[in-house]
Amino acid sequence: MWTAVSDLGDAAMTLPLALVCIGWLTCSAAGRRHAVSWAAMLAAGMVLVGATKMLYAGCGIQIRAIDFRVISGHTMLASAVWPMTCVLALSGAMPLRANTSLSLGLGLALGALIGVARVFDEAHTPAEVIAGWLVGSAVALAFVWRHGAPRVDARYRALVAGSLLVVSAVAYGRHAPIQAAIDNYSPFLCGRFARQP
Repeated sequence: MWTAVSDLGDAAMTLPLALVCIGWLTCSAAGRRHAVSWAAMLAAGMVLVGATKMLYAGCGIQIRAIDFRVISGHTMLASAVWPMTCVLALSGAMPLRANTSLSLGLGLALGALIGVARVFDEAHTPAEVIAGWLVGSAVALAFVWRHGAPRVDARYRALVAGSLLVVSAVAYGRHAPIQAAIDNYSPFLCGRFARQP
């Protein structure tokens, strides 16, 4: 059961959803500026996760006192992408303030549930999941704090929800080979940096 929940946070699902969200943000009232801003925030979160994974896989760097090796990528992506997905899918379903609060709450709760699943799957420790949830939540909340909730034109609301649902259905259960690439290349990168004066 926990694996089924965990799959909702896999990059094979959340990254295609993120691309669809970026496409719809481009079509929203503020257009390209919001799309670029959210994509940059999401990329920053991914870089932070990737850096911890490379440092651990390549150099063995960790914080043993709190059982922390890496930031949970599933949890970070889920906590950043699902809130935006919910905001866009539920856009116009109710007054703006209530819609934003409910949508963000649903997305952040799903991110937390995926984090719990990663702990029960023994893929991450609680400290790693908490770090992932905090980074992902920061991405989602910082965007809304800075730009407000995106509003999609009423003509496209059904299409937005439908496209996000279709991408979710197609991508669910797939697994991105990102961790394998990190495990393969991190020792080389870490060794290379360690040899430099």
